[in-house]
Amino acid sequence: MTNHTPTDHDHVLTRTEDHAAYITLNRPKALNALSHPMVLRIEEALTAWADDPAIELVVIDGSGDRGLCAGGDIRAIHEDARTGGTASAAFWRDEYRLNALIARYPKPYVALMDGIVMGGGVGISAHGSVRIVTERSRVAMPETGIGFVPDVGGTYLLALAPGELGTHLALTGAPVGAADALLCGLADHFVPSADLPALARELAAEPVHAVLERYVRQPQPGALAPAREWIDHCYSADTAEEIVARLLASGEPAAKAAADTLLSKSPTAVKVSLAALRRARRLGPLERVLEQEYRVSCTALSSPDLVEGIRAQVIDKDRTPHWSPATLEEVSPAAVDRFFAPLDAHELRLGATAPSQEVVW
Repeated sequence: MTNHTPTDHDHVLTRTEDHAAYITLNRPKALNALSHPMVLRIEEALTAWADDPAIELVVIDGSGDRGLCAGGDIRAIHEDARTGGTASAAFWRDEYRLNALIARYPKPYVALMDGIVMGGGVGISAHGSVRIVTERSRVAMPETGIGFVPDVGGTYLLALAPGELGTHLALTGAPVGAADALLCGLADHFVPSADLPALARELAAEPVHAVLERYVRQPQPGALAPAREWIDHCYSADTAEEIVARLLASGEPAAKAAADTLLSKSPTAVKVSLAALRRARRLGPLERVLEQEYRVSCTALSSPDLVEGIRAQVIDKDRTPHWSPATLEEVSPAAVDRFFAPLDAHELRLGATAPSQEVVW
């Protein structure tokens, strides 16, 4: 028997059945983390199906039993950042283009957000037109924990969340379950995990709305709705330092826990994330926000916190990153502004050819 070495095409499986097309991320041992070739393969399939009259909708899911996608391949990003390479910038350029393509896809794009959906996994699912979560869903943008900033349109999505919920999720990196994902606008429907295989099969022969009518249920209550008062008050502060002060003074145990979590993250990443969210509220369509995120991401490659954060969380797994600077107070406004400086010839430029949901306040 011949041993088969998986190829990049094996990591993204595609098939069609009746009027549906299916994409399955197939790196279960890596929790379906996205590589650059995987991004290009997904874009290639979506582009072909967009113009195929036989295909009426697309379904995306992940193989294995742990989740849809844990994000990008951060081990590769760590090596690139450590050695001063350019591979990550090239990856993000194509990944963000894919996020924009999904957001404007001309056919229903059904994302089965079962299990872990984080970082880049949010980018390939939460911009879709039909986003389904389950009781197993754990949706998060955990970038500040590795010295990075929410990207893949994450700052766009979180800026649209009610009140300051998105700020809370961006700065702490906290994962949310089904009900909270629905509340924050990161998903549209709850379907029990056990029903997903049947739902996916039936989408091949019936319209999306007809299938959803049979499977959509109400999730168990989430944690964020009862916490809206302290979240909106604390995170509406102008600075990260004031946010922490309000969290600590609120008297709510959950707010104290949020402050402790926030203070464990990269101080630079926290401050840049807050600035990115606030700027996203004024930028309008997704494309403008992705362009901003590209500036931030490329600048982060030269930040010591990205290398250190991935080292502590993923490489050495000692969970004790040494951030530089070490405190919020030491991160100057100029240090934050540096992340938003134009990249000149290296800018990402995305067109906006159709109406896009804009942030309204």
